[in-house]
Amino acid sequence: MAGVIGRFGCSLENCLTDADGSLVVSIRVPKGETFTARQTVASIRTGLASGNKRLETAFSWQTEKRSLNANAYFHVLVDKIAKAMNLGADEVKKRVVLEYGAIAVDGSGRRVIVALPKNVDPSDFYPYTKWIGDFIAPKNGEKYSQYIFYKQTHTLDKAEMQKLIEGVIYEAQELGIETRTPDELASLIENWEGCP
Repeated sequence: MAGVIGRFGCSLENCLTDADGSLVVSIRVPKGETFTARQTVASIRTGLASGNKRLETAFSWQTEKRSLNANAYFHVLVDKIAKAMNLGADEVKKRVVLEYGAIAVDGSGRRVIVALPKNVDPSDFYPYTKWIGDFIAPKNGEKYSQYIFYKQTHTLDKAEMQKLIEGVIYEAQELGIETRTPDELASLIENWEGCP
């Protein structure tokens, strides 16, 4: 809708009638939605200071699209965590993948580890890498850093996706973000089929 300056979840806190018969409505914004609400209030104050006199508001019931894709739900929670922490979604996604995700393995089941010259940042080429140590090459005396690779989320098997989802749910709940019920989560995992 045109003119929308903010959209966030809330609950009705109170509704009073003042002495002149005007209605005073107060809302409560849950912890996970306060960043957007504060931005909205700041925009309202700026508009009022610039001469705008009246706001128009609309309330609607909040509904969440229920995707059967566990990876899509993972990304929904990453976005909510990012907003709650005032961080970028890519930054949050990388952190939780390295914390709860699965280490990449080759066709023989060996962990994928690379050595790169010290001045090369592996995230320029692949986002899910974790530094595991430095060494000096015996032949040329050059310094190298070793990194271990983690799987992209869409390639995880059911057990790996379950561990990732449980980790991101834990972090979301710590921030007061509402998550799906255990039965809904079990259904997401049961229907998950990772792509190679």
